[in-house]
Amino acid sequence: MDNLANLLDGFANVLTPMNLLFALLGVTIGTAVGVLPGIGPAMTVALLLPVTYGMEPAQAFIMFAGIFYGGMYGGSTTSILLNTPGESSSVVTAIEGNKMAKAGRAAQALATAAIGSFVAGTIATVLLVVVTPPVVQFAISLGAPDYFALMLLAFVSVTAVLGASRVRGFASLLLGLVIGVIGIDQSGQQRLTFGLPQLADGIDVVVVAVGIFAVGEALWIAAHLRRKSGEVIPVGQPWMGKQDWKRSWKPWLRGTAFGFPFGAVPAGGAEIPTFLSYVTEKKLTKHPEEFGRGAIEGVAGPEAANNASAAGTLVPMLAIGLPTNATAAVMLAAFEGYGIQPGPLLFTRESSLVWTLIASLFIGNLLLLVLNLPLAPAWARLLRIPRPYLYAGILFFASMGAYAVNAQPFDLYLLLALGLLGFGMRRFGLPILPLIVGIILGPRAELQGRRALQLSGGELHGLVGGWVSWLIYATIAVVLLWPLIGRFVVRPLRGRLVTA
Repeated sequence: MDNLANLLDGFANVLTPMNLLFALLGVTIGTAVGVLPGIGPAMTVALLLPVTYGMEPAQAFIMFAGIFYGGMYGGSTTSILLNTPGESSSVVTAIEGNKMAKAGRAAQALATAAIGSFVAGTIATVLLVVVTPPVVQFAISLGAPDYFALMLLAFVSVTAVLGASRVRGFASLLLGLVIGVIGIDQSGQQRLTFGLPQLADGIDVVVVAVGIFAVGEALWIAAHLRRKSGEVIPVGQPWMGKQDWKRSWKPWLRGTAFGFPFGAVPAGGAEIPTFLSYVTEKKLTKHPEEFGRGAIEGVAGPEAANNASAAGTLVPMLAIGLPTNATAAVMLAAFEGYGIQPGPLLFTRESSLVWTLIASLFIGNLLLLVLNLPLAPAWARLLRIPRPYLYAGILFFASMGAYAVNAQPFDLYLLLALGLLGFGMRRFGLPILPLIVGIILGPRAELQGRRALQLSGGELHGLVGGWVSWLIYATIAVVLLWPLIGRFVVRPLRGRLVTA
């Protein structure tokens, strides 16, 4: 009942003219960046971080939440109409969605994507309200060794699970940890400052995020620029018939069930649940002949899973302070920019802000449905913006934003260097998320590790606390050794079962 009262207070805070305006602005920007290929919510939030530091925290996070949800919505439009996913989580939607569009059913594909996103987002946000407080109570009971183990699990998860190569994932994490330790450490010693006073306080996370996401992406697109825009399939007013509703509502619910828990797991993301949802619908459908030719279930399920995972992402970010995707990592940096520490004490110290943010998710979800259904043809026109103009504007705002953080020209040189690093990472296939997680969680893992060792008098057994840390270390061992387990245990056992 206390949580319900807090949520109602959150709605009271959101339902003011100014906060509603920021919610509308957030979902509009989020949908636009979701539609445009190559521009995601993580880059957009990073670009807006310097701008929002003069705003009230509640207004900034209402807008960020709208961008986050809107990016998930918008990615389906470009997948369906252009067969070019605006977000990696919308790749599965393109399989059936673009086939539907080419068969003259673009309106139905866009409608089931929008309504399914609304249904899944609403259910997942309700689950966020229910699940997060118990997770907070559990997190309060954890000690320094448990938090250190949790952060190690986050490091291992985002490196060993994401991308095609574990080596590249660990290389990206190492780069992030190196950048994260730049500056004066807790003992007063300078690390990797090279005698430059501008580096004594470390590199601002805003500059890192803008450089890696915005500048790196702009340079990458410029190197592979195609001046001719893709052919957009025309679309009328989105609508669904009775049969479409009948075939969509179960995939929406199943997609939600896949998306929310995967979003809450480190490195779970939205890619895995969208794929699992697609495979499940393909097995359960009564119209198997339509899969591969434009089955509406293949759009409804993955889009629901995509949006449900967004709400799931916020559970570990708010309750424990662990980001599970790039956008959550940038939002975590925004909390720290306001001097707010996400984690179990967040619900006590900043209760009004947290519940306002959660209430804004309900409002933003409704606004997105209102925006996406009638305005789908207008969003499709964004795909005709010439890439040179688009990315020139991104570079301009990135430079202005990075300079506004500390008003130092030195930050512009850092921005360029980090942009080149981001370009190089894309060139050689290094995932971005491990780097960002390493930068944000690296100093915090060091702090918790120091506390644990101080409590044990410097003994290594101090890094192992209660049963939670033992369970986490066991999980880390399984994740790291899984290739060997699969090769020497699972495969031989499977072979014996086949021969038997």
